[in-house]
Amino acid sequence: MKPDVTLKRMFDIDRWQEIFEAIGKNKLRTFLTGLSVASGIFILVILLGFSSGIQKGVKTQFEQDAVNRISIRTRVTTKEYKGLNPGRRIQLHNDDFSQINNAYADQLEYKTAIYNMWSSQVTYNGETGNYRLEGANPDQQFIENASLVSGRFLSQDDMSETRKVAVIGNIIKEDLFKEKNPVGEIISIFGVNFKVIGVYTDPGGAREEGRVFVPLPTAQIAFNGGDRVRSLAYTVKMHNDFDQAVALSTALSQNIKQDLKSKYIISPDDRSAVRVDNTLEEAKKIYSLIDIIRNVFWFIGIGTIIAGVVGVSNIMLIIVKERTKEIGIRKAIGALPSSIIGLILQESIFITSIAGFIGLFLGVGLLQIISPMIDNDFIKSPQVDFNTAITTVFILIFAGALAGYFPARRAANIKPIDALRDE
Repeated sequence: MKPDVTLKRMFDIDRWQEIFEAIGKNKLRTFLTGLSVASGIFILVILLGFSSGIQKGVKTQFEQDAVNRISIRTRVTTKEYKGLNPGRRIQLHNDDFSQINNAYADQLEYKTAIYNMWSSQVTYNGETGNYRLEGANPDQQFIENASLVSGRFLSQDDMSETRKVAVIGNIIKEDLFKEKNPVGEIISIFGVNFKVIGVYTDPGGAREEGRVFVPLPTAQIAFNGGDRVRSLAYTVKMHNDFDQAVALSTALSQNIKQDLKSKYIISPDDRSAVRVDNTLEEAKKIYSLIDIIRNVFWFIGIGTIIAGVVGVSNIMLIIVKERTKEIGIRKAIGALPSSIIGLILQESIFITSIAGFIGLFLGVGLLQIISPMIDNDFIKSPQVDFNTAITTVFILIFAGALAGYFPARRAANIKPIDALRDE
C-alpha cells in the first residue's frame, strides 16, 4: 500500500465517524478497557519514576566521597597465627602509607593517611564546640569530594613545614564565626593555636562538615601521635570500562590487604584485623541491584499493560462480531482486506493511545507534584526522563496495534456470503 493512500485513509473523516460510532455503541466497555490501559501506563510511569529516584538517592550516597575510593583500617586480631595470640591491636604507621604508595604508585590517583581525634575542643573568640579533628594530606580534599567555600586547602608546603594551619567545615564556620569570614583567623584546638586557611563544604552534609583538617605531621606532633595513623585512603585510577575498573580496584584491595597481613603476621583468614573497603565494588553491587529493581518494575508495568491490551482486543472482537454483516457487504462491493484491517487497527490504536496518554500524563503529573516532597537518603526526586516517556509512547502504539491485529485478521477473513447469512 502506498504511503499517500495510507495517510489518506488515516485522515478519512468517514472512517473516523465510523470509529466514534462504534465506540459510542460500547461506551461502558470502552471506558472500562481504556481505564485498564490507562492504569497500566500510570503504574508503569510511577514505578519507573521511583526507580529513577532510588538510583539518584544511591548515586548521591556514593558522591559523598570519591566513588573510586579504597579505605584501610585496622582492628584487633581474632585468630592465633604463627605462635601469636589473638587480641593483638594492629596499628598503622607512616611507613605503611609510604610502602603502599611506592608499591602501587602506577595504580593510585589520590592518597592520604589520616590521624584523627573524634571530639576535639575548638575555640574561637569565646565560642566553643566539639568537632572531629583529622590530620591528613592535601589529597584529602579530592578523596572526600570536598569543595572550598573560601580560602584554600592544605598544601605540600604545609606538610613539609608542619604549619599550624586548619581548614574547617561550613558547619564549624556557622557555629563559631557566624557571618564573619574565618579565613586568616586563629582558632584554638585543645589549647594549640591554628590559623584558618579555608572553609569547605561536603556533599555528605552537616555530618561531614563538622571536621577540621590540619596537616598530618602537625597533628601527630601537636597531639602526641608519634608516627601513628588511624586509617589510609586512596582513589584508584579509573578505567573507561566500569567492570574492568571494578576488577582492578578489587585486585588492588586484595593485594594491599595481603601485604599488611604479611607485614603484621596476621592469619590470612582473619577478617577483622585488616579492613579494606572498596566503594567501586560496593557501587557495582548496588547498581546491579537497582538494575534488577528497575527490570522488575518494567515487568510489573508491562504485565499490567498487557491486561489492558487483552481487554482492548476483546472489545475489538466484539465489534467485529457485531459488524460481521457490514464487513461482508463492504467486501462484496469490492473493499480490500487491507482496508478492513486498517479500519480495525486504527480504532484499536486510537482507543489504546488515548487511554495510554491519559495514564502517562497523570503519572508524570503526579510525580511532578510529589517529587519535591520526597528527598531522603534512598529516594531523591522520583521523575521520568524523556527517553522513558518516548519508550512508553512506542509501547502504547505497539500495544494498540497488537490489540487490534487478531480481530483485524478475523475481520479480513470474513467471507461475504457467510456474513450476509449472519443474524
